[in-house]
Amino acid sequence: MSHAITHEESLDQFSEQIQFVLNTYTPHNLNLNKYSNIVLGGLGGSGIGAKIASDFMQSSLSVPTQLISDYNLPAYVSEKTLIILSSYSGNTEETLSLLAQAIEKHCDIVAITAGGKLLDACNKSGYKTYDIELGFQPRMTLGYSLSTLFLIFGELAGIDFTSDLQKVIEDLADKEVLKQKAKTIIDTFKGFENDKYVTICDGKTFAAGTRFCQQLQENAKAEGFLSILPENNHNMIESYYGAHKTNFILFNSETNDRVNKRFGFIKELLIKNNNRVFDLSFNDFSVAEIYKAIYILDWVSVYLTDERGEDNMLIPNIIDLKGFLSN
Repeated sequence: MSHAITHEESLDQFSEQIQFVLNTYTPHNLNLNKYSNIVLGGLGGSGIGAKIASDFMQSSLSVPTQLISDYNLPAYVSEKTLIILSSYSGNTEETLSLLAQAIEKHCDIVAITAGGKLLDACNKSGYKTYDIELGFQPRMTLGYSLSTLFLIFGELAGIDFTSDLQKVIEDLADKEVLKQKAKTIIDTFKGFENDKYVTICDGKTFAAGTRFCQQLQENAKAEGFLSILPENNHNMIESYYGAHKTNFILFNSETNDRVNKRFGFIKELLIKNNNRVFDLSFNDFSVAEIYKAIYILDWVSVYLTDERGEDNMLIPNIIDLKGFLSN
């Protein structure tokens, strides 16, 4: 029986995923001027890379992008829509539903997958595909999908992200420092590991914060929630009276002075009311720093697995749901 890659191993080898993409990426040769919009399709560990990359590219792309994590394409999709689909297994039923609709609407299609029906259908129709190596659980493969998406988007926008991704590989060479940062976060919440986790983010960190919540949920079986500024200040702030059974993480891109002030106020308010708060805000919002933050928070979810006495390789509820839906 082949060895199942653990989350710890996948994180220790994370830079190898990025290097694989740099070694194997080939141009798609698509022209952004041809499209009115871009729709990305994917769920869970396969979909979140699309959200991170597309959000980062909002200021560089001249057409709108939207991530669909569901069965149906929006009504506006047409032959002037570029569809980018991501499914590690290639058999995600929602993503295959999007593929069928995209084919009916005569869209240009690009797929990121390790195989399955998605790869077979794209190869049959001549659509561009990008490979992911086999042997992982889907949520372990973000390095493949996210790096590929940055190169896909970069090619569309006329931006070369190669040096950015090489910088990530260099940064991850010092992974013990990043793992220690993750342990520092865990230590902040020592004795309260079983409380829920709320990540307070802004618009630019929303996708990476979502990734953290997903990892908390799937790996550590912990409740992870996201709260976004400035919206939080118009409603959720009114729940911040007294101490909560919550571990708060602040995740500010520090790209907007007004939002920075709001983060400062929230931090002071939470601490004043004896809440546990860890500030993981950015000093430099860049591709390399996004990867580093994701890497640190992935390790947090893995370390928290041990603290909570869980097994991050097992996902029985998800398996049961798939069985239920297959009947």
